[in-house]
Amino acid sequence: MRQASLTDVAELAGVSHMTVSRVINGTGPVRPETRARVQAAIQELDYRPNSAARTLATGKSETLGVVALDSTLYGPASMLYGIEHAAREAGYAITISSVSRPQRQSISDAVEVLRRQAVEGILVIAPHVAAGRALEFTPRDVPLVAVGAAESAPVPVVTVDQHDGARRATEHLLALGHRTVWHIAGPEDWLEARAREQSWRETLEAHGIEAPTVLRGDWSPRSGYEAGRALIAGGDVTAVFVANDQMALGMLRAFTEAGVTVPHDVHVVGFDDVPEAAYFSPPLTTVRQDFIEVGRQAFELLLLRLRDEAEGVRRLITPELVVRESTGPR
Repeated sequence: MRQASLTDVAELAGVSHMTVSRVINGTGPVRPETRARVQAAIQELDYRPNSAARTLATGKSETLGVVALDSTLYGPASMLYGIEHAAREAGYAITISSVSRPQRQSISDAVEVLRRQAVEGILVIAPHVAAGRALEFTPRDVPLVAVGAAESAPVPVVTVDQHDGARRATEHLLALGHRTVWHIAGPEDWLEARAREQSWRETLEAHGIEAPTVLRGDWSPRSGYEAGRALIAGGDVTAVFVANDQMALGMLRAFTEAGVTVPHDVHVVGFDDVPEAAYFSPPLTTVRQDFIEVGRQAFELLLLRLRDEAEGVRRLITPELVVRESTGPR
């Protein structure tokens, strides 16, 4: 079946090509009753405007670029979903350029690919240390916003307040009467892991508690399992803050195999609130990150940048502690 053309819409609505173009592109005055006829014709014919022609007519592609890590990790993947959700609601298309390694050259190449596709602006998901450094070398002739980057980034940033989330998790465990809180941290080259670890230490120090030796994983359940076995071997562990829910899942498996019960023997708090967290055994107390809000604010900030506003803006999204059975009565 032939795809409907602009001519078909014009004939059905009884108007000129120029009038249809004005309605589609919003480039000129059209009477309300005429606009309604054109829109009805577009819907009836299921007409889809040619994006290239529309860009030539308006000078705007209504397409945004996203540089994303080629990762299935919940955090980066959810940030991308949040951005796509916000853009779709506003009528923008998204073009994604993925990088397998968050290095300066790979991110620069990804940005250049998007520039050649005439995107109006670019969002860079940059929760990695190397990605943050690469932002210092991005071109200044295209509006750019970083998502999940450090507050010190040279471009506007939207990120979840990792320090606040880790503080909430640690304070919650201390309020349950524990003398200290152990921590399974994420990889050192991830900004989120660094921020959560730093806040955990600072919270303990604020209570006059010396931080125990940190254990480190790679975000995976396997690494959480290994860290859990190490904690069991060390003994005298009653409370653990784990830097993400997937590592917490692995740690819970190690505890179960060793006969350590949660929450009777140990209280556990994770981070992220993955969809499965409520169905862990036991259901996991964790810190929820609102990635839909991150995407909405990142998109909003990029629109401001398109108008040459919001230079140097930093937006922090407040996380939420979700209390479940893993920190329940002992």
